Amino acid sequence: MQAFTKVTGVVAAMDRANVDTDQIIPKQFLKRIERTGFGQFLFFDWRFLDDGSDNPEFELNQPNARGASILLTRRNFGSGSSREHAVWALEDYGFRVVLAPSFADIFFSNCFKNGVLPIKLSEALIDDLIERAAQHAPYRMTVDLETCTLTDEHGLSVEFEVQSFRRHCLLNGLDDIALTLEQESKITQYETAHGK
Repeated sequence: MQAFTKVTGVVAAMDRANVDTDQIIPKQFLKRIERTGFGQFLFFDWRFLDDGSDNPEFELNQPNARGASILLTRRNFGSGSSREHAVWALEDYGFRVVLAPSFADIFFSNCFKNGVLPIKLSEALIDDLIERAAQHAPYRMTVDLETCTLTDEHGLSVEFEVQSFRRHCLLNGLDDIALTLEQESKITQYETAHGK
C-alpha cells in the first residue's frame, strides 16, 4: 500500500450524513476481483443521470471539486455493509483523506488497511470547514500525518488524533501482508525448525 505522510490537495465538501457503503460503491459493481478500477463507479447513483451523463447537481461534479484528494463529509460515513470495495473506490478515485465527525467502525478500519486516512473532527469544526470550502472554492488543505495537523492557506491550523499503531502503518505503507512480511525471517526460521 502507498505510504501516507502529507497530502496537499483540493477538498470536496459533501454535506451529507449517513452515507452508506452502497451509496459509495453500489452492489452491481462488486464483481471485480482486483482492488483497482472502482473509482469510476464511486457514488455512481449520485454522480450520473439515467442517461449516463454527469449529474450537474452532485457535489463531486462541481468544477471546484475536480481532482479532489480530501473528502469532507458528515457523521456516520461508511455505514451499512462492511464492503472493503468502498475504500477501494474512494482511493482509486483519488481520495487519500476523509474528514467526518464519525465513521462506521468497519469502514474506519478498512481505510487504514488501504492507505486512506479517516480523521474524526468535531461537528463544529466540520461546519467551519464546509463554510471555508464554500468561501474559498476551490478550497485547498494540507493534511500532515507526521505532525498530525490540518492547515490551509487561510489561517487554519488544527491538530488531530490517530492511534499510534495505525499512524505507524500509514506512514510506512504497511498493510496486513506487509506487516506479516516484516517477520519473514522469523517465519522462515520457524518453518525450517519444524520441517515445513
